[in-house]
Amino acid sequence: MRARYVLPAMAAVAALMLSGCVDNSTPAADGASDAPATSDVKKDDAAAALLPDDIAESGELVIGTDAAYPPNEYKDDAGAPIGWGVELANAIAGKLGLTPSWEISSFDHIIPGIVGDKVNMGSSSFTDNAERQKQVDFVNFYDAGILWAQPVGSDVDPDNACGLKVAVQATTVQDTDEIPAKNDACIAAGKPEIEKQKYDTQDLATQAVASGKADAMSADSPVTLYAISKTDGKLEPAGESFDTAPYGMAVKKDSGMAEAVQAALQSMVDDGSYADILDEWGVSAGGLEEITINAGS
Repeated sequence: MRARYVLPAMAAVAALMLSGCVDNSTPAADGASDAPATSDVKKDDAAAALLPDDIAESGELVIGTDAAYPPNEYKDDAGAPIGWGVELANAIAGKLGLTPSWEISSFDHIIPGIVGDKVNMGSSSFTDNAERQKQVDFVNFYDAGILWAQPVGSDVDPDNACGLKVAVQATTVQDTDEIPAKNDACIAAGKPEIEKQKYDTQDLATQAVASGKADAMSADSPVTLYAISKTDGKLEPAGESFDTAPYGMAVKKDSGMAEAVQAALQSMVDDGSYADILDEWGVSAGGLEEITINAGS
């Protein structure tokens, strides 16, 4: 899961890697652009009626994202946010009769922006958990697991990674929880420590493995599969996905916004527009039939 916590921004590491070796410029599925545009989504009056008055009157849904986690949310060549998470958020706006307005910022600024009424909704692959629920509400829309990748032909076991170099994106759950826990187990067993390599962006973490600097990488399952698809056959999955948990759209706590977004997403599930977006991006495996609020633990 991408359970990214509100931490200070990490120092830039882009200078450590050669640019342009991993191509993240296009969606994993060529037909992704065929998914419903906001203008194609029919407004759901019942969902729109649940909106807080100030947001309804503004006519705008301000959405925060860090746009650095392909294929969920990232930037096109012009710097505009794209990805299946972006398309879902745009469609939510359409269901609520609002115009989406995107604010691209560092991940750690999004939840404070929601709390401070600068952002109406966070769409940035947030993993819903009990700690985060103290600050915001989450409308759960997808189940994602952790999936490792390795160079083709390697024999990496995520459950026995002692002594390996593992690349992760900074502030993800892989950085803050998964690899530290695995490393503690290695130390307790008297085995070599895991060398965690953390990078500001996922493409740099992917490139570390593709170039041989790291033995493996760990990320959310849709992110890993997408990364593998962009490395010209250099990488492959290392085992199966595990530790599944829900992604959630983050909204202001106890504001009524969660119920409005839940109703909008459930309307999309019911009319098929939700499945259309996931299918076009090749991430339907984690799709839900029932949209929930604060289902994470």
